[in-house]
Amino acid sequence: MSKQFTRFTPRRRTPRRKPSPVTSEAEREQALRDYKVTIEYKHLKQHAPGGVYLIPSLDDLRHFFGVIFVRRGPFTNGIFKFQIRLPERYNDTNAHPRITFSSYVYNPYVNAETGELDVRAAYPTWDPHKHYLVTVLTYLKKIFYMKHFGEDATANAEARQLARGNSQEYRKKVDNCVKESQRLVFVNDPGCTAKFTEDRVEHQILRGLIRLKIEESMTTMNRGMIMDIVKEARLGGEEATDGKEGKKGNEAGGASPRS
Repeated sequence: MSKQFTRFTPRRRTPRRKPSPVTSEAEREQALRDYKVTIEYKHLKQHAPGGVYLIPSLDDLRHFFGVIFVRRGPFTNGIFKFQIRLPERYNDTNAHPRITFSSYVYNPYVNAETGELDVRAAYPTWDPHKHYLVTVLTYLKKIFYMKHFGEDATANAEARQLARGNSQEYRKKVDNCVKESQRLVFVNDPGCTAKFTEDRVEHQILRGLIRLKIEESMTTMNRGMIMDIVKEARLGGEEATDGKEGKKGNEAGGASPRS
């Protein structure tokens, strides 16, 4: 019996196209920039200026929502909200962050119309080896405590002129913007992650209980003590609810139908 053999011809494989070295290099550089942003934000948790809080956006790595509580100086008790946007090439030379106040701020370093902080006045050249998020946040805080303004304060020329020549009128305008920041504190920007909400009744009750405990014990509160107060308030609320329901049941059971 003869055997028939079929000739086997190997299929030629289509060679894989190597990724463009230019594209891959660009992607690696961008990934490194992204990583540096996350490192900077992690650093802020321990080194952010006092009274300044920053929370990242849920949608964009380079978009942050922040707030500063001013505790002394001409802007005392002001609550000023702001946003930070980092350019795509942040961590490159002269890739300045952009800071815009959502709250109205009357200050020589803040544009009265756009709310933008003049970052370049403090950092004409942005050096990623020297300047970071914590650096610009420190500058943001500093402008609220300044008493004298130099020639670089050009964002609001009127404010600078009043601060130099008519301190009484300048203080009046500053007081107005502080009151405005307090009045609009519960107005949140769309997508804002640093939200302010008005107190509910239970929050007011809890705050009163905590204040009472502090006055009675004359000691500072820790988390465990606060949780005990919350449990105590919750049990008290449940007992009050049960009492009301029982009273209603008794009234219903003792009621007699009208003749």
